[in-house]
Amino acid sequence: MELSRPLSTITPTLDGDVLAVLARQDATFTTGALHRVLTQYSEEGIRRVLQRLTRQGIVHSARVGNAYSYRLNRDHLAAEHIIKLADLMNTFLTRLTERLEAWDIRPVYAAVFGSAARGSMTTDSDLDLLLVRPKDVPDELWAAQVDRLVEDVSRWIGNDVRPLQFGEAQIVTSGREEPVLRDVLSEGLTVAGSRAWLSQQLRKRST
Repeated sequence: MELSRPLSTITPTLDGDVLAVLARQDATFTTGALHRVLTQYSEEGIRRVLQRLTRQGIVHSARVGNAYSYRLNRDHLAAEHIIKLADLMNTFLTRLTERLEAWDIRPVYAAVFGSAARGSMTTDSDLDLLLVRPKDVPDELWAAQVDRLVEDVSRWIGNDVRPLQFGEAQIVTSGREEPVLRDVLSEGLTVAGSRAWLSQQLRKRST
């Protein structure tokens, strides 16, 4: 799935993208304001979608001067489900965090990075997941945890999962030599441990 376009799971059209924007903010939008968010679509296309959604009752429209403003009708029977779909990224991160917290051996640090974190994930993208393994843990137990997680996350989202694993000692001694860790630090979405810990390790080794 495309975590940044969660409604594309059920409708891979402009309708889903418009609904996602309206669902994430309890605010009114003009066609122009939506176009500034959804720049890949034409303003006329957005206007036609808004008119269609207004006829369905899921969107409220109101005339403001010479223009119209639009907002999600949160009393609509479908609104609750649309809002939940629009928030799938947070739902995913929460579920992943809870799963890692339940591990017998918790990672020192873990983060989603790459296209999922940047908001450019497609159905063909892998999910990139950094896992920092603590010192002195049984190889078999750690590997079994990772294998189960990879299988489960792939079922959750439909994408392949690519775990990038580092040992805690490796981060401490040579983490600054790994460009990918700088990427994680700048764009990663933390799901276990503290981002400050990773920042401290990379900064400490670079001074």
